[in-house]
Amino acid sequence: QVQLVESGGGLVQAGESLRLSCAASGRPFSNYAMGWFRQAPGKEREFVAAIDWRGESTGYADSVKGRFTISRSDAKSTLYLQMTSLKPEDTAVYSCAAHRAQYSDRSFYTAANQYDYWGQGAQVTVSS
Repeated sequence: QVQLVESGGGLVQAGESLRLSCAASGRPFSNYAMGWFRQAPGKEREFVAAIDWRGESTGYADSVKGRFTISRSDAKSTLYLQMTSLKPEDTAVYSCAAHRAQYSDRSFYTAANQYDYWGQGAQVTVSS
């Protein structure tokens, strides 16, 4: 099991940058593939970015590719989402999620139902 807590959200202007953090506790962090999802009011939750448990491969939604970067620090048990060139349409609650990985697992995951644990989310608001 793992507990996840997001931080770093806030209000920024379009074009600015923000870094979200997801602190993990419980089972060793290195055993989990990780992901970021977001949900705006009245909309479905959507995939943002993911990273495999080794930190060797990443994947991004087309809407954020080239602007967002996912990374992890196993030493700090923390997942990051560096967001640059933010747009008003990036406004949402951002949640991190953990997928229980096997040693042989070399994948990252893009579907919400592939994740086992979720944080409560951090609000990101981008003004135009």
